[in-house]
Amino acid sequence: MTDTDESYDFDLFVIGAGSGGVRAARMSAQHGARVAVAEQQYLGGTCVNVGCVPKKLFVYAASFHHEFTSAVGFGWQVPPASFDWSVLRDNKNTEIARLNGIYANLLDNAGVKLFSARAVIEGPHEVLVDGQKITCRYILVCTGGQPYVPDFPGSEHVITSDQAFFLDELPEVITVVGGGYISVEFAGIFNGLGVETHLVYRGPLFLKQFDQDLRSNLAEQMQEKGIHLHFDTDINSILKQGDSLVSTLSDGSSLDSRLIMYATGRKPNVESLGLEKTAVRIDDRGAVVVDDKFQTDEPSIYAIGDVIGRVELTPVAIQEGMILAANLFDNGDAIMDYDFIPTAVFSQPNLGTVGYTEQQARELFGKVEIYRSKFSPLKETLGGGADKILMKLIVDTETDRVVGCHMLGEGAGEIIQGLAVAIKAGATKSDFDATVGIHPSAAEEFVTMRVPI
Repeated sequence: MTDTDESYDFDLFVIGAGSGGVRAARMSAQHGARVAVAEQQYLGGTCVNVGCVPKKLFVYAASFHHEFTSAVGFGWQVPPASFDWSVLRDNKNTEIARLNGIYANLLDNAGVKLFSARAVIEGPHEVLVDGQKITCRYILVCTGGQPYVPDFPGSEHVITSDQAFFLDELPEVITVVGGGYISVEFAGIFNGLGVETHLVYRGPLFLKQFDQDLRSNLAEQMQEKGIHLHFDTDINSILKQGDSLVSTLSDGSSLDSRLIMYATGRKPNVESLGLEKTAVRIDDRGAVVVDDKFQTDEPSIYAIGDVIGRVELTPVAIQEGMILAANLFDNGDAIMDYDFIPTAVFSQPNLGTVGYTEQQARELFGKVEIYRSKFSPLKETLGGGADKILMKLIVDTETDRVVGCHMLGEGAGEIIQGLAVAIKAGATKSDFDATVGIHPSAAEEFVTMRVPI
């Protein structure tokens, strides 16, 4: 347990009550620190309110379209389905409000003082919040990020994912712009909810940080589901004509939509925080510069999560918060390990991955073995769908260690999460081969692939 410093009002003042900030605050308090948190918007941050959680609820909703179609082949007589956007949106809002309450209770039960107001840094050991000047031994900045929309003619007509969660009604036609998680996931959501969906991306293929095989196969399956993909294309301008938004594309063509959603990246929330009153540095991307212990150039100020621009995933921010709390208040000396972090794209079908892509592994290890399997899931045989599952293992030939594990298909996120434990622990291909599969399951394919391609 830490020794508190009574010369300050608090031992730790956290700016931002997202997943990382809340975890850092709670763990620090459990280690004996006197902790306060300031949040000007909503508890839980982006993930809980306009990110992971509501997005996953929308993915579930969109997936029922495929489920209803598949059910007929299994003997179910399904009447014509209808969808009410307002029911989904309002039920989602109710669930998020419940989660906001849970976060408030977690902080309260941990003894953390919550300020529902904006906090501004006044110096290395001082913040101004709700009209009060508060002194603190340490300040933790975890203000996350916000959607970025480039400036171009007509950009004022677009929305971001933040607004997409609260639409009054669904459009008949939507254009989604971008090539990352958010754009791909929302394209699947809108398409599954019956909206004519166009995805525009300036690159040759979306999800550039993922394995090429999975990316290309996902693109094929999205097109089969009716999503219109426009690669190597950008929007030059947007003109509002009545209820329509007409986009002029870089190839000279035009696209008529009722709504245009930009998912072209996020930028760290660092404006008007008062960082200029300290020695804290901001890099070229707008992210707070920290060392391996999350300490800024101002020794009393730390930062974690999306605002430092390392791995912008909720579980990563949570882990960073736990490490920082232990280091500051429980004699810890840990450094965050960013290797073999699993992640998933909740596209339709899902994409899950841990470790290196084939290209990365070849560059890093030189000689690798690739195991690949593509097949129709059992559910599709009677359901009549066209979905395919793609699984891939990347093995370092010299050590036999599995250094990459990738899956495209239903349940990919759930399956990869389990396999990530083995990959992180250093499992070899021989370990996979010696593991008995669960039959019949898709996951058993990971332990039955024997011949490299």
